[in-house]
Formats: sequence, structure tokens, C-alpha cells
Amino acid sequence: MEDALVVHRLQFAFTVTYHYLFPQLTMGLALLLFLMKTRALQTGDPRYHQAARFWAKIFGINFAMGVVTGIPMEFQFGTNWADFSQSVGAVIGHTLAMEGVFSFFLESAFLGLFLWGEKRLSPRAHWATALAVFVGSWASGYLIVATNAWMQHPVGQYIDAAGKIGLGSFWGLLLNPWALWQYAHTMSASVVTASFVMAAVGAFYLLAGRQTDHGRLFVRWGVIAGLIASLLQIFPTGDQQGRMVAVHQPPTLAAMEGLFQTVEGAPLALIGQPDVEKRQLDNPILVPRALSFLTYQHWKARVQGLDAFPPDFWPDNIPLLYFAYHIMVGLGTLFLALMAVAAWKLRRGKLYSSRPLLWLLMLALPFPYVANTAGWMTAEVGRQPWLVYGLIRTHEGASKLVSAGSGWFSLLGFLGIYTVLSMLFLFLVYEQIAAGPEGSAHGAAPAAA
Repeated sequence: MEDALVVHRLQFAFTVTYHYLFPQLTMGLALLLFLMKTRALQTGDPRYHQAARFWAKIFGINFAMGVVTGIPMEFQFGTNWADFSQSVGAVIGHTLAMEGVFSFFLESAFLGLFLWGEKRLSPRAHWATALAVFVGSWASGYLIVATNAWMQHPVGQYIDAAGKIGLGSFWGLLLNPWALWQYAHTMSASVVTASFVMAAVGAFYLLAGRQTDHGRLFVRWGVIAGLIASLLQIFPTGDQQGRMVAVHQPPTLAAMEGLFQTVEGAPLALIGQPDVEKRQLDNPILVPRALSFLTYQHWKARVQGLDAFPPDFWPDNIPLLYFAYHIMVGLGTLFLALMAVAAWKLRRGKLYSSRPLLWLLMLALPFPYVANTAGWMTAEVGRQPWLVYGLIRTHEGASKLVSAGSGWFSLLGFLGIYTVLSMLFLFLVYEQIAAGPEGSAHGAAPAAA
């Protein structure tokens, strides 16, 4: 059973990681598309209409990929994680059903109207479809986050005499304090991804010397939105999410920070390598007392280390958790620095002619995806060894009827199918970028800086 559990975890980790490459862009683009359509309606500037059409196509491709890769995860709840579904279906079934019936259908229906109804609808009606896509996308995101937040910090449930978990408070589930901050953090991260993608495409056009009007538009919007979203990632959303972990999952906080010993005036580790066997952080670079201040707003506050908890309450892969967390934080800091410099250059009117900075904006495109992946790894690895924190251990939720061999078979199938889907996705996105907002059929590569 232990071997099968490893395969089940590996399969779900792969499918959910691959899937989330797409929703993080669609959720962020939904906001930027709505703002573009609003600006187009206000000004009548055809550039905004063209830009909205261009990004709507990118949105549509990502949306389709998100749907195709999201459906298998629903089936995995019933196959690989059948015991988990049976135990908590009466709780998380509400939010997952609402996400599918209300938010997803709303988003997909109005996306069709947005993509193909511009010539048939009035300008205000077409703007309303953009609003509906935005609302559906962000409502869908909230319901998924609310589901995950209950697994991180279960509230609103009851356990009957037979040990079954039921939902005692629907609004307690929906308004979980953990969900509110996790949602804000997740959605601002999606805007970071969309902003970097938009800025990268604009930088590509400027470096290539074609479609420069839209290139400037994309860079300007991407930099401004990216700066705001990067700030929100750090404060208040990241700060408040960190405090939630400190209060409700203190072993996770200790593992994230590589803090093995309880200490007053705990330092913040900028870098280091956790040695779990020796229970120490090797080669650390520390900021004295900073962790105590960031966590409890007091320089000498006592922060619990892993020594304060039984080892079976520790996350089961401390090095992975530690490095995922530090990659997320490190990249988030670099995002803010890059967008701040770009915004400063934009304000001075020198960004569009600064080729080194344009190259940086273009080459930065994949890193928000890395940061988002590292962030979700931090959340999910940090929750271990629990499926539902404090209620259900991970090994208790796996299906006992699906063998390790069956898990490997389906995992290899996913790997093959997703490889083909990846090639198709990249080809379709390339075709759209090559054509550009103005419908250009061909484009040159960027010239050397």
C-alpha cells in the first residue's frame, strides 16, 4: 500500500501542476481583458479593441487546455483517492459542484459570446460579456481555493457518532478566514503571471521592430499591472497568508524557514540547506530576529521550531518544502524589483528604447509559472502528513483498490498525452503571436541587443 500511495501522490502532483499552468494565466488575463474592453468602450481607440481580440484568443487556448487537463483530476478523486472522497465528499462536494455548475458554465458560455459575438452584439453588450468572463473566472477560482482552504484549515464541519464528516455550516466553509487570504494571494499571483506574459509579448514586438504600437501598449499595461500585483503578493496577501500558517500550522512554518530549534528572536534564513538528520540548517545566511518580527511584529518573539512538535507532525519532505518556499519568495522579490525598474523607466519615457530591459522583460516570461508552482508546492507539501489538516492523514485517503502498477500505467499515459497537448498548445500560441494583434502573418525574431 505504501508503494501505491507514493504513486498516487506523484500522479496527482504531476496532473495538478501541469493543469495549473493554464488557469493562472486565464484568471489574470480575465481581469486585464475586462479592463482593456472598458478602456476601449471609454475611448473608442481601435488599438484596445484589437488588443482585446488578440488576448481573447490566447485566453481561449489556455481555457481549453485548462478544461482538458482539469477533468482528469476530478476522476482521480474517485479512483486514486476514493477513501478521501468518501470521507469528505459531504463537505467539499458543495464547493466543487458550485464551481462546475455556476462559475465554469458562466465563464465558458460568455467566453463563447466574447470570442464570436463582437459583430452581433452592441459595444456595451460585448463589454458585458467580458465582465461575465471575469466574474466567472474569479468566482471559479474562489470556489477551488475555498475547497483547498478547508483542507488546510477545516472549519464548519461536524463529525457524527459513526465518524463521518458532514457540513455543519455552509457559510463557515465559504468564508473560511484561510480562504479569504489564500484567494487574494492566489489571484494576485495570477495577475503577476498575466502581466509578465503581456509585457514579454510586447517586449518581443518592440525588439523585433514590428507591431510597435501594440508592443508599447502591452509593455505599459504589463509593467503597471505587474508592479501593482507584485506589491500585493508581498503585502498584504503574502504577509497575512504567512501569519495564517504561523497560527494554524506552526510545524509547517518551522519547516519552511528551516527552524529546527525553538528560539526567541528567531532569525530569517535567506539561504541555507536543511539537514533533517542533524536537525540544523547548513551554510545559512541569516537576518537576525527578522522571522520573529515578520511573524509576530516583535523582535524578540518566541517562534516554535520543529523540536516543539512530534516528528510525525512534521511535513514529510522538509528539504522540498524549504526550497520551494524560498524559490517562491526569492522570485517574488525579483519580480517586484524588475517591475519597479521598468515602471521607473516607463515614467521617464525611456523604457521602449531600453533594449536590455526589454530583453529582461521578455526572458522573464517563464518565471511567474515557476513561482506559482513553487507556491502551491509550499502549500501542499507543507500540509503533509495531512490530507485535511488535523483530521485525515494522507495515507488514510488513498484508494486501497488501485495498485501501484495501475497508478504507474495511468501516469505514463498522462505523460504521453500531455506531451502531445503541450506541442499543440505551443504551436497555437506561436501562431497567434506571429500573426499579432494587427493580423500580421509573419514576424521576425528579435534583433541582438
